[in-house]
Amino acid sequence: MPDSEPIFLLLPSILSLILFFILIKRKQRRYNLPPGNMGWPFLGETIGYLRPYSATSVGEFMHQHISRQAFKFHPFFFLSLLEKQNLSLSFELNSTFFRYGNIYKSNLFGEKTIVSADAGLNKFILQNEGRLFECSYPRSIGGILGKWSMLVLVGDMHRDMRIISLNFLSNARLRTHLLREVEKHTLLVLNTWKEKCIFSAQDEAKKFTFNLMAKNIMSMDPGHPETEQLKKEYVTFMKGVVSAPLNLPGTAYRRALQSRSTILKFIEKKMEVRIRKMKEGKENLEEDDLLEWVLKHSNLSTEQILDLILSLLFAGHETSSVAITLAIYFLPGCPLAIQQLREEHLEIARAKNQSGETELNWDDYKKMEFTQCVINETLRLGNVVRFLHRKALKDVRYKGYDIPCGWKVLPVIAAVHLDPCLFDRPQLFNPWRWQQNNGSRGAGTTTSSASSSNYFMPFGGGPRLCAGTELAKLEMAVFIHHLVLNYQWELADTDEAFAFPFVDFPKGLPIRVFKS
Repeated sequence: MPDSEPIFLLLPSILSLILFFILIKRKQRRYNLPPGNMGWPFLGETIGYLRPYSATSVGEFMHQHISRQAFKFHPFFFLSLLEKQNLSLSFELNSTFFRYGNIYKSNLFGEKTIVSADAGLNKFILQNEGRLFECSYPRSIGGILGKWSMLVLVGDMHRDMRIISLNFLSNARLRTHLLREVEKHTLLVLNTWKEKCIFSAQDEAKKFTFNLMAKNIMSMDPGHPETEQLKKEYVTFMKGVVSAPLNLPGTAYRRALQSRSTILKFIEKKMEVRIRKMKEGKENLEEDDLLEWVLKHSNLSTEQILDLILSLLFAGHETSSVAITLAIYFLPGCPLAIQQLREEHLEIARAKNQSGETELNWDDYKKMEFTQCVINETLRLGNVVRFLHRKALKDVRYKGYDIPCGWKVLPVIAAVHLDPCLFDRPQLFNPWRWQQNNGSRGAGTTTSSASSSNYFMPFGGGPRLCAGTELAKLEMAVFIHHLVLNYQWELADTDEAFAFPFVDFPKGLPIRVFKS
């Protein structure tokens, strides 16, 4: 009997554990969670979710979770099932079902997650930012972009940072200053292109957007040694942002952290020079940039300013360059779109010649109506931002499903933009779907309905709508204007956009150009 005494001593602890698990189970049962698979312990389904795939699709992982699947029954079993259930033989053998549906549960990025490919839920999530849901990016993103980055901030601090960005990127500034800067930097890149020359369209687009942002954030001139050095560090930094967050010697993430430190020291030196000039009354009126604006009109700390500038350089450079590259990629497959673009921009150019003007103005930009259709379609089909990271702040019920407080929520924007129920033939590049006159002249397909346009969210939505939305559209429109007026191009090698999940061209999209 003495040997059995330890067992009796452990009984209260064992009973407590059993009771604990029963209570946990009961708590879980009260939630009506969407169907799904939590995957492997710790890893969940993250590896499958992040596996590269064509950017113009939702990927095999998402497809398997939400798409229709065919019944695969043995014929004799199927016939016996019909007899038992007294079902009509008209029931088709290829009938289909959803594996999980547009809303499902999973374990992603180390957290219990509700994944949404549902247009209504995605819009509901973004509209209830700060009330029911909150931005919640993986810790590694905050570690590399900084804790004061606009991407990871929430609440009042995010609002204050966003107001600063919106003031700097105001409509008035777009008209009077940034339009001129965008055109200048567009021509600096395009004028270097030689007849029948082959080069990376992605590299050229990145050169354009980086030089534009560096000039308007810190008054750095294109081609200057310090600009080129910053660009080099930034390339290393970007490779780490989109890599596995392994802070080990030799990894892309560790090198990115080192580049981040170098970039921040560079920005801080720029700040110190500006502050000294301001104190000495030696301000340079030509330095009409974000750094100057923040130093004069905000009470941000040095650390906050550094993270703000780094995050805007990241957001303003990377997403716009990818969008421009996607337009260059899609357009050769749609000659009618190129033809209509040329007609639109030739008309603008002729009007400018008659008036004796050379630079584009805001009225010219507003005339680029079909160009805006091309931009919308590029963003819809290419999906530069494919999904967002959110977290439920309260228990939420939607369409009969529960989203428990504290669970991660992933609104997948790309899945909505490629939904055939919302967009006719979604894999087809069809700019005419965005025309408001219900016509599809020259396209042969129907346009998007008003309801589907309501779910078009390439720049997010709600209180966290991208502050640089209008600048990004302006960059694309002006670049396309000068591109179609001065050049024709063809793909020089097979390449396509892949989602890693960030969108990238493995070969940089090599193109061959011909002067028009």
